[in-house]
Amino acid sequence: MQKRVFIVAGYNTISLGSGRSEFNPKKENPGLAHYIQEAGRNVLERINGAEHVDESVIGNFIASRFNNQAHLAAFIPSIDEKLKYKPSVRVEGACASGGLAVMTGVKSILAGTAEVVLVVGVEVQNTVKAMYGADFLAQADYYPKRKDGHAYFFPGKFSDRAGAYANAYGEEYMRKGLAKWYVNCVENARLCETAQEYENKSDKLMETGLLPPDGSRFVDHLNYTDCSKVSDGASAIAIVSEEGLKRTGIPLNEAIELVGFAQAEDNIMEEPADPLELSTTKAAVNRVLSMAGIGKEQLATVETHDCFTIAGVLATEAIGFAAKGKGAAYVAEGNTARNGTIPFNTTGGLIAWGHPTGATGVHQVVTIWEQLTGQAGQAQIKVPNNKPYGMTVNMGGNDKTVVSMVFKQCK
Repeated sequence: MQKRVFIVAGYNTISLGSGRSEFNPKKENPGLAHYIQEAGRNVLERINGAEHVDESVIGNFIASRFNNQAHLAAFIPSIDEKLKYKPSVRVEGACASGGLAVMTGVKSILAGTAEVVLVVGVEVQNTVKAMYGADFLAQADYYPKRKDGHAYFFPGKFSDRAGAYANAYGEEYMRKGLAKWYVNCVENARLCETAQEYENKSDKLMETGLLPPDGSRFVDHLNYTDCSKVSDGASAIAIVSEEGLKRTGIPLNEAIELVGFAQAEDNIMEEPADPLELSTTKAAVNRVLSMAGIGKEQLATVETHDCFTIAGVLATEAIGFAAKGKGAAYVAEGNTARNGTIPFNTTGGLIAWGHPTGATGVHQVVTIWEQLTGQAGQAQIKVPNNKPYGMTVNMGGNDKTVVSMVFKQCK
């Protein structure tokens, strides 16, 4: 790192969808401007005013389809009139749009064009029927494949990965790991007031997760419980330099320091070389751990992109916590639970907090910021003194764009 870079003042709106009592599919729900403004204004309040912001970045995948709205950078001045005429840019990388937005802000700090960058990630998806939404989201992959793909395109893609895993290692073995991942996510979401599954009162989570998939109703190798939630929401943070930290008046112990970041890309036109491996995720994680100068054993927590439970299991293998084919057992044994060896997705992840696609990568960073600064409320985990690091892994498409970052506690 050419200079020190800090993350401060994280904020999440609620993740609105079918799991929330506020959600009503028959009524008009809040739109893009509402979420952008709510998230942005709360961060500005926490950094003591918009006058401290030099630049802004907004991450969004596909508002041009879900909301008939392109050109999102110009929404930033609607947050506060003091942002008018200041630079703002919108970035997109499918479901990794939020991670790319954070990384874009980091690069502005490193380049010296800004001391304080406001980053907002947003998506509003509950505007169309599920089948139309599936078609829009298929654009996160190579769209010509759409005509040959499953009606539920991305569930079909990750169902194929799950099918390969089951064929290689056993259906029952895999299902136990997927079900435990689901249970962990919902139990974590119940401790986070903004999570879509916060109000989930089911006492049969494991039984539900273990139900055999029915391809005649959905996809062949995944249940609905294996899928992330269609969500509306926004997350925001401020990225600051040492000068920016002084300018905003935020104490060091309320910040976390970025110590490594990496991005990896694969060819979107090609199918995964090995459906049993998240190879792009593995490349990004290896690079970010090398840049941070740490081993995975020094991580206190990980926020990974569990768009589907099988992606969570495969991530444990890609990061190196479990050997290839051993991820399902690693999860089933409780290692990734909030009281396990390495807590994953402590506010519910994409499965249970929700997946407003353009916001997800920012939400992951907010969660790490909350955990490492002790501001996660009921969802707070213990951060050991010898493990002061947290990592995010934000994936776009079928493991095609991956952004990974490592952060460290500041004391």
